[in-house]
Amino acid sequence: MQHILEKARKIRVVIFDVDGVLTDGSLYLTDGGEEIKAFNSHDGHGIKMLRASGVKVALITGRESRCVDLKAIDLGITLVHQGAKNKLPAFEALLSEQKLDASSCAYVGDDLIDLPVMLRCGLAICVPAAPALVKKHAHYV
Repeated sequence: MQHILEKARKIRVVIFDVDGVLTDGSLYLTDGGEEIKAFNSHDGHGIKMLRASGVKVALITGRESRCVDLKAIDLGITLVHQGAKNKLPAFEALLSEQKLDASSCAYVGDDLIDLPVMLRCGLAICVPAAPALVKKHAHYV
């Protein structure tokens, strides 16, 4: 646990995947084709607390959805990369834009698409429902 705390002290930005991390992973589609996601209010409060502490928050998601934009606005998150089928270029763009080193970033993911970023960032976190391979490469589950 001490090594995780040491990594956490260096973190200046926390990057979250969306589906399966900030939601339960369910995707609801209306008859009109609109995508609906259920976000947990406890996560939102935690993100607001994280931002208030001075840590930046970003989202990198493989899907594109207007409700993610709306949730980001609600939470005050301005660093949003949607449609990132390969998340590593989005991560590298974020590092460049924010003039950050990968070791100062934490990433929270839940699936295999998240592994390239998890392997590069300073603190890799995954949700308990993540596949075994993702858990294997996470510093914290």
